[in-house]
Amino acid sequence: MRTLDLALLRNFAVVARTGSISVASMQVGRTQSALSMQMQRLEAVTGQPLLHRSGSGVRLTMAGEKLLAHAESLLAKHDDILADMRGTGLKGSVSLGCPEDYSIAFLPELLRGFCALHPDVELRMVCAPTSELRPLLHRRQIEMALVSLPDPTGAEIIRRENFVWVADAERPDILDQATLPLALSAPMTLDHRAACDAMQAADRRYRVAFASNSLAGLIAIARSGQAISVLTQTAVPPDLYVVTAGLPPLPAIGIALEFAELRPSSTATALGDHIRTALPVLRGGAASVLPRASLARGRA
Repeated sequence: MRTLDLALLRNFAVVARTGSISVASMQVGRTQSALSMQMQRLEAVTGQPLLHRSGSGVRLTMAGEKLLAHAESLLAKHDDILADMRGTGLKGSVSLGCPEDYSIAFLPELLRGFCALHPDVELRMVCAPTSELRPLLHRRQIEMALVSLPDPTGAEIIRRENFVWVADAERPDILDQATLPLALSAPMTLDHRAACDAMQAADRRYRVAFASNSLAGLIAIARSGQAISVLTQTAVPPDLYVVTAGLPPLPAIGIALEFAELRPSSTATALGDHIRTALPVLRGGAASVLPRASLARGRA
């Protein structure tokens, strides 16, 4: 009887998360051809096609989705058994998704504390808006994610954050323009919708003059004085101003933690417990230094 090789399953999970044989090969330390052969061996063992292959990468078939769920559960159990038998702390890896605002304001302190408690756990980060993180959770390409919710009062909310108008001056000159120029992220994000709804409710003329899904991009535009942007309050850099006079109030949002699995791995559970404990009391760090391009993707 053919059996599943844990090493193949672990590499398959990396391929599934990255959506690319070439990227996965760099992460697992194998050549692309060797990793491709491993995926073919796994397909032969399962008797099912697991990957749709194209010039732009790979994506899971229905059988691949099913195997990924089994593989992540089996690998997590394997890591738990080894840690228990060896009497050591948590090992293995965990993938966390997070909007860019939160990665700048909260993650350094959150991860510093978690890594001090569990130094043998490998953390993988994905920065993206909530609207992009949820599909990644559904496809199990990430194990857990901090997400933004429009209702800040729900039972699942860990922390409440305020949206604020941000500019290069406390009362910027562009406030006197008949049509206010705004710098906002993608239309499906909560900050974009909150800004437009607030302006329409106040019957204030505006135009989306600049669009950027990057926190660094929105901060740069606000610094230029060409438009007013919307950020979460903890992500406002010290050289920018929160503008209140002459603009309608913006709503608050809630931050929640969501998991890909009903029964997360022990590493994901431990990270989740740490986040739920630490996040409500963190002061947050202003984005005084622009984030590196590799992280500059996601808004709320």
